[in-house]
Amino acid sequence: MWARATGLLLGTLADAVVPDPQRHHPVAWFGSWAMWVERRTYRDERGAGAVHVACCLAPLAVLGVAAEAVGRRHPLARAGLTALATWVVTGGSSLAREGELMAAHLAEDHLEQARDRLSHLCGRLADELDEPELARAALESVAENSADAVVAPLVWGAALGVPGLLLHRGINTLDAMVGHHNRRYENFGMVAARLDDAACWLPARLTGAVTCAVSGPRAGQAWRVMRRDAHDHPSPNGGWCESAFAGALGVQLGGHNVYPGGRVEDRGLLGDGPRPMARDLLRAARLARRVQWASAALVAAALIGRKL
Repeated sequence: MWARATGLLLGTLADAVVPDPQRHHPVAWFGSWAMWVERRTYRDERGAGAVHVACCLAPLAVLGVAAEAVGRRHPLARAGLTALATWVVTGGSSLAREGELMAAHLAEDHLEQARDRLSHLCGRLADELDEPELARAALESVAENSADAVVAPLVWGAALGVPGLLLHRGINTLDAMVGHHNRRYENFGMVAARLDDAACWLPARLTGAVTCAVSGPRAGQAWRVMRRDAHDHPSPNGGWCESAFAGALGVQLGGHNVYPGGRVEDRGLLGDGPRPMARDLLRAARLARRVQWASAALVAAALIGRKL
């Protein structure tokens, strides 16, 4: 467990100091593989979606099990392979940087650049959004993806090692690719979406709790808002992260969202403050970094505690 804990911490450190490659990222390779599989498995049926998920994830399972087999014989190799996998699948630093870049565009009143950049964080239509709505969309994405791209990989890495890290990233990527409410994917993407919900059920709630814990003097307010408002979100998981961030930052999230294809979603309101602005998005990015490091320390301590 010491090797696994060390690997998770080193991988988190690598995420902070080693930029993601602009080309040939392993997650992009998996996305290309998933697209190839989709062209051969697609039917407007849930069963076909289940076959798609199984075919896409099978190589990750084999690769992860092989890495763990090597690690059982060589503890240093286990730490190194765990660190490498953690760096590959974790997106905390890039998430925070996107939030900071959006905040800079908004602070300089560069709304067109901010609208263009929003697609790096979420899939909403941005053409008509003003500063508060752009800041809200970005802040909600930073909060929710703190679970998907940071805490969930750490939790599954602590529980299952390299297979947990790789499989969770594969599940989350498949959800982003096919887990949509539209004509093509409503049935085919159902399994991927539900599997992602299940995989992030515990990490999302842990993300909310950690967010409250690292919120300083607003910790109590963040906890109260999270407990009160988490269930007002349409996602079974997103509300825990977003309401905790809303309470910690003293802003109000939720509301009217429009997506490509004309789909409209009216979410419940989370938090009691004003609508967020550029400065609040910058604070959210800093909060997300604290959540990442606190979560890494927590899972590492849990692993070491089990060994003692």
